[in-house]
Amino acid sequence: MQITDAKVITGRLSKVRDIMKSEGVDIYVVVTGDYHISEYAGDYFKEREFISGFSGSAGTAVITSDTAVLFTDGRYFVQAAAELSGSGVELYRSGQEGVPTTLEFLKKHMPEQGVLGFDGRVVDTAEGERIAKALSGKKVRISEGEDLVGSIWDDRPALPMNPVWILEEKYAGKPAEEKIADLRGEMKKRQATVHLLTSLDDIAWLLNIRGDDIVHTPVVLSYLIVTKQELFLFIHEKTLNEEVRAYLHELGVRIMPYEAVYQIASAFRYERVLLEKPKINYRLFRCLDASVKVIEAMNPTAAAKAVKNPVEQENMRRVHVQDGLVLTRFLRWVKEHAGEKGLDEWIAGEYLDKLRLEQKNCLDMSFTTISAWGPNAAMCHYTASETEKSGVPKKGLYLVDSGGQYYEGTTDVTRTIAVGPITQEEKRCCTLVACSMLRLLDAKFMYGCRGINLDYIARELLWKNGMDFNHGTGHGVGYLGCVHERPNSIRWRLLTSPAENAVLEEGMVTSDEPGLYLEGKFGIRTENLMLCVKDVKNEFGQFMKFENLTWVPIDLDTIDVSLMEARDRELLNAYHKGVYEKLSPYMTEEEKVWLAEATRAI
Repeated sequence: MQITDAKVITGRLSKVRDIMKSEGVDIYVVVTGDYHISEYAGDYFKEREFISGFSGSAGTAVITSDTAVLFTDGRYFVQAAAELSGSGVELYRSGQEGVPTTLEFLKKHMPEQGVLGFDGRVVDTAEGERIAKALSGKKVRISEGEDLVGSIWDDRPALPMNPVWILEEKYAGKPAEEKIADLRGEMKKRQATVHLLTSLDDIAWLLNIRGDDIVHTPVVLSYLIVTKQELFLFIHEKTLNEEVRAYLHELGVRIMPYEAVYQIASAFRYERVLLEKPKINYRLFRCLDASVKVIEAMNPTAAAKAVKNPVEQENMRRVHVQDGLVLTRFLRWVKEHAGEKGLDEWIAGEYLDKLRLEQKNCLDMSFTTISAWGPNAAMCHYTASETEKSGVPKKGLYLVDSGGQYYEGTTDVTRTIAVGPITQEEKRCCTLVACSMLRLLDAKFMYGCRGINLDYIARELLWKNGMDFNHGTGHGVGYLGCVHERPNSIRWRLLTSPAENAVLEEGMVTSDEPGLYLEGKFGIRTENLMLCVKDVKNEFGQFMKFENLTWVPIDLDTIDVSLMEARDRELLNAYHKGVYEKLSPYMTEEEKVWLAEATRAI
């Protein structure tokens, strides 16, 4: 957490208000995002942080002629309050009783026939239309061409333009030609003549290319237009070497300037354009001519990408053993060195990152490592820094949530360990969470189930004990792509969109990560990744199950056996037997002795 001087923020707000007045804009909205509606945004796109001082990954700033407010969720209440202090930006704690939503705030404060401004390149179309509909009663005009914050950001970081590279078929498992043919087949089914694709992970997957334009996510800033015969890739040409150019040419791709997508899209006439409104920016959508027929559906690449092919599956099985070795050795190191002078959350996290990057096929982390001791772990998305961190004393619980981007796939795993004596309350909670994770991992279910059907398996123990965790139980995971990948997920709150609540298909990789968080005390999460596979097929139909991918011990020092049912002990013992069988062949004799004790039967 790095706090910007409050006077700097008030000065920036004053400059934006001056422009608002001259342009006739009554309220200006600044969201978190990039031109491609990505989950994470690079430094170039951090306008909301620039104008408000709040550095969290989710939030919306709203600026009026005399006020400024910041909406964010419960993950960031503490952080936002500290970062906004004295700046004149008021914190609105989303989801709390009496706190309006962003739309409710706008409806209340927008004047009749007023003008609402925002940069339509970073607002998704579905959200843009919701705003327009909500304010239609006041006959508000939407001005989506305004980048007022950008106009005062003199030392703005450069737009990322990192080299593009080709993901070999031995890793991708399927040539891009086949993926493109499959996509055109899906377009034909929907009678679409054009597909407008702007989500970066979809483009990277479709073309079997990767880059480094978003931190920890190997994607390339680009847009793609697919027709029945042609492919137009809008990209910064300086990112392409001759090998990549030749490769794209062989695929039939025409290279176009990155910014030209708006001009080309505006030239469509009487086309049938397939697009997904939540995944395309509002300005690009508004470019489309009235003669265009919009076919709204989830990008076909999203569903195809989520189902890992046999090569991807086997690669991920292998890399999870390698990644498990790294994390297991790290956890042992933390337990042995806790309490020593100089060991803190930041140093521990940096050490784990170093261990991963020493692996010859590891390209990066899959997200910023969460290294948290004690009360800090109660903040789900806490991030230590060189200046803001806690020590790791020889007592209590330490949580680490981390992962890597390997040629063989993406990993994501969380473990909570005892670094010294822990309370009975901590041990009880750790036991409940571990049992919850293992029960979901052991699930058998009928084909056709979605994550919403399975979530209770992971929460049953917690709910019976009057406890819960306020996040999803599982998310999809990409292959050398986004660590949070749709459309598969596991959560109990109803999501009607198949884009976030898909049928669990063979080949999908999903996280299994129940937790417990007691503010001011401790946080616990145990997370494995699991592969959806077919089980038996009989007169009742096709049954499905999960194959475990993650092989890292669950710290037995955190387990109270007396709280476990016989089934839970069996599941833990079977899992630990697998951990020893997978990891021990790659360990020294001394490490094997330690691992045998760490995975002993209980």
